[in-house]
Amino acid sequence: MSCDLDDRRGLDHGAWVPLMLMFPTAEVPVVQLSIQQHLDPAQHVALGAALSSLRDKGVLVVGSGGAVHPLGYAAASLGEGATTDDWAREFGSWLTDAVTRGDRAGLVDYRKRAQYADRAHPYPDHFMPLLVTFGAAGDGVRGTVLHHSWNWGDLMMDAYAFKSD
Repeated sequence: MSCDLDDRRGLDHGAWVPLMLMFPTAEVPVVQLSIQQHLDPAQHVALGAALSSLRDKGVLVVGSGGAVHPLGYAAASLGEGATTDDWAREFGSWLTDAVTRGDRAGLVDYRKRAQYADRAHPYPDHFMPLLVTFGAAGDGVRGTVLHHSWNWGDLMMDAYAFKSD
């Protein structure tokens, strides 16, 4: 895979927000990987797989997006005090099940296999980091839920850890 370095661009909020919480004194070096708009879900898993050997060197691969991120879906319940819609909960349950079972085929083909995928992710940019981290964990990967919550109605803020069998 070819890549380019752009040292003019700072960290995106998807990188600096979780890192600020994880490492408040900024004591770790960071390299941010941009989501590749021209790559499909399978290619994002392959991108993660290309990074998998970094684990043996003590490198932590972090993906930041949104488990359910319906910004851009006009009928989403979003805002202070909003209730979580059933469709969002259904997609969130599907995602958690797929992650914990290590369902690579399902995650790659989420648009066809998960009901309400189009509502949960009108744009793929908040789903692709999950696929990169999934791929980086290697073959036989399964996820565990580190955190589960809903914010402002339909934003599912779950966090997963991946490791190989």
